[in-house]
Amino acid sequence: MSRSKRKTPILSHCKVISEKAEKQKANRKLRRIIKEKLALADEDLPQKKEISDSWNWGKDGKSYRTDLSKQEKSK
Repeated sequence: MSRSKRKTPILSHCKVISEKAEKQKANRKLRRIIKEKLALADEDLPQKKEISDSWNWGKDGKSYRTDLSKQEKSK
């Protein structure tokens, strides 16, 4: 893959490549809370947006970039 390059240069604003770890933490926390509420027969189940705030995650969105060097365009 040394010669492959991005077809569309859309990159994140920060240097964080992926939000995978944050998403895993949020989903595990949500599943744990739902499991506890179901054991108590509570009818109010939370949504993922109520549990975690995506604004606190490492990546701060993506944008189309035209000013990339060859090294930044490579995968």
